[in-house]
Amino acid sequence: MKIAVDAVGGDFYPKNPIEGALAALSEFDDLSILLLGPEEQVRKELGNHDYPSERIQVVHAPEIVGMKESPAVAIKTKQESSIVVGMGLHKAGQVDGFVSAGNTGALLAASTFILGKLEGVHRPTIATFYPTIKGFRLLVDAGANLELKPDHAVQFARMAQVYSKVILNIEEPTVGLLNVGEEEEKGTDNLKLIHAALKPVSGFIGNVEGRDVLSGKADIYVCDGVVGNILLKFGETIPATLMKMLQTAVAKTTIDPDDVIQTQKILKAALAPFDYQRVGGIPFLGVNGVSIVGHGGSSPLAIKNMIKSAIDCVKHDINGQIVSSLN
Repeated sequence: MKIAVDAVGGDFYPKNPIEGALAALSEFDDLSILLLGPEEQVRKELGNHDYPSERIQVVHAPEIVGMKESPAVAIKTKQESSIVVGMGLHKAGQVDGFVSAGNTGALLAASTFILGKLEGVHRPTIATFYPTIKGFRLLVDAGANLELKPDHAVQFARMAQVYSKVILNIEEPTVGLLNVGEEEEKGTDNLKLIHAALKPVSGFIGNVEGRDVLSGKADIYVCDGVVGNILLKFGETIPATLMKMLQTAVAKTTIDPDDVIQTQKILKAALAPFDYQRVGGIPFLGVNGVSIVGHGGSSPLAIKNMIKSAIDCVKHDINGQIVSSLN
């Protein structure tokens, strides 16, 4: 298995991507890594570590796509960037997958235009894990498509079902449409059309509300990228916010310091599923390859888990199963 890693993606490059890649090498014996970025910068960071040189290859990609750059402009004007070079290698079959904590829009654009779409796919999407009391479930779309058309919603649901079965081991994934009420007639005209289009999808349970997400009422929550991204970013703030609220409340009490520490440990453990590091990255479903994007602030642990996600997608032939599900 050979995975390309964007060594200059995210907020803490090249340190975090490289440390995460090396951690993945330690965990997966059949893995080799291509690190993409300015060669001198990448090799300088590698020099701080002991690593199996026969399983690491550095590919010179002198241009860096910034986190705030326009995706379309970056892809067109920075042909020697780590993202464009990495996708080119993937397209040519020289690597099995590509992972990056860099510019999400640029990575989506490169994935779509360089790798192309899978047969039968109208539009690729981002699906992300979301913690519930039943374990991780999928939220789709998580920000790639700000508007949702009925036919796109159907494909997003079916692609997410394949991913849920293979990666989350959910035998018969249910699908819910995020809406302002459970009744079929609720929502905008477009949401009503989407609801009607989703009816024939096996496992569709109808509309679900925001209060249903954390309870795990559905296994897949379908929404447009605006709602999905807001919900994703909101979820990321929950652990830190609750910890601060706990600290504020404790400061007003006379509780024993040892009890405070124990309470904080319990709360931290309970909120662990919201830690993006455990998930690592999320896939672009529908592109003709394995492209995983991670949080801009990805730690080495998150990078390692992104690589694991890519390996899982390849080993389980996610794309082959998606194509079969749509035909």
